[in-house]
Amino acid sequence: MTLHRRNFLAATGVALAATAPGLRAQPVDKPEKPQLTLAVGGKNLLYYLPLTIAEQLGYFKAEGLEVKIVDFSGGSQALRALVGGSADVVSGAFEHTINMQPKGQKLRAVVLMGRAPQIVLGINPKTMPNFKTVADLKGRKIGVTAPGSSTNVMANFVLAKAGLKPGDVSFIGVGAGAGAVAALRSGQIDAMANLDPVISLLTRGNELKIVSDTRIVAEADKVFGGPMPSACLYLPQSFIDKHPRTVQALATAIVRANQWIQKAGPGDIIKTVPESYLLGDRAVYLDAFLAARGALSPDGLFPAAGAETARRALASIDPEIAKATIDLKAVFTDDFAKAALVRFPIK
Repeated sequence: MTLHRRNFLAATGVALAATAPGLRAQPVDKPEKPQLTLAVGGKNLLYYLPLTIAEQLGYFKAEGLEVKIVDFSGGSQALRALVGGSADVVSGAFEHTINMQPKGQKLRAVVLMGRAPQIVLGINPKTMPNFKTVADLKGRKIGVTAPGSSTNVMANFVLAKAGLKPGDVSFIGVGAGAGAVAALRSGQIDAMANLDPVISLLTRGNELKIVSDTRIVAEADKVFGGPMPSACLYLPQSFIDKHPRTVQALATAIVRANQWIQKAGPGDIIKTVPESYLLGDRAVYLDAFLAARGALSPDGLFPAAGAETARRALASIDPEIAKATIDLKAVFTDDFAKAALVRFPIK
C-alpha cells in the first residue's frame, strides 16, 4: 500500500525539514516507538556495513532511536525473529520480502543498503583439486551462513544453472565469521557461499577458488539477469502503517550511513568498525571494503526492476514462488529514502 502523500509528509515532517535548514541534523519529529529491536544475520559482514556505520556514528540516536541490535548466524534466523515477534525490524536480504508473501507475511523493504548481493560462491581447492564446472559440486558439502539465508539462495541459483537441484548437495550452516573460515580450512566443506571479509581472507591465501562473484555489480546483473537488490531494512506492513515516523527515522539513519561510506577512506573505516570485524587482519578487511563499496547503495533507493529480478531468481529455484501471484509493489517503497534525501541530499 502506497502511503498517501499528504499524510506521509505530515507524519515525517518533510515539509518542515525542507523549509528549516537549521534543523537538518535533528530528528524532524519524535518516533512513535523510540526503542526498537533489530535482527541481523552476520553483522560483521561488509553486506551490512551501513547498519554498523549508522550505529557507530550515532545516526540512529540522532533520529531519536534507541536500537538494540541482535546478531544471528544467518538471515533466515533474523527473519524468524521478526515473524516470531522478538524483533521489530530486520537488516537482511531483500528477497525475504518476496518469498514470505505467499506465506501470508506482508513484509516491506523501506531502505536499500546493497545494490548487488556481494555473495561469492567458491570451491575448496584442497578437497576439490580437479574442479572444472559447477556440476562437479554434485554430492558435495557447501557451507552457507545459515540454511535458507541469502547465501543459500544464491548457491541454489548458481547450481540450478548447472542443472543441479538443492537436494544434489548438502548445505551446512557455518556462520559469517571465523567459524566459516575454520570450516573451509579444515576440509569440513567443499565449497562456500559467503561474503566479505570472509571471502577476501580466504582468497588472499589462495584457500578459496572463486566460481561466481556478485560483489561486482555488472557480474551480479549478469548472473541474475537484472539488478538484484540485496541488504535492506524490512518490516511488517502493519508496523509501517502504525509507526511511520519510526520507520522514517530508521531509513534516514541508513541513508546517512550510505552517503558516509561512499566518501569514506580506508582509514575512516578502520577507525569506525569494531576491531572484531577485522578477523585479525586489517589489510584483508580494507581489501574487502574496497571490493564491496561499489555494491553498496549510495542513496537507499531501490532499482525499479529489482523486485522483478528477485522474484524471477526465486521462482527459478522455488516452485511455490513460481506459481504464486506476487504483488511486487507491496514488497518495497522508496518513500522513506526519498524523504531522507530531502533532509540529507547527496553532495
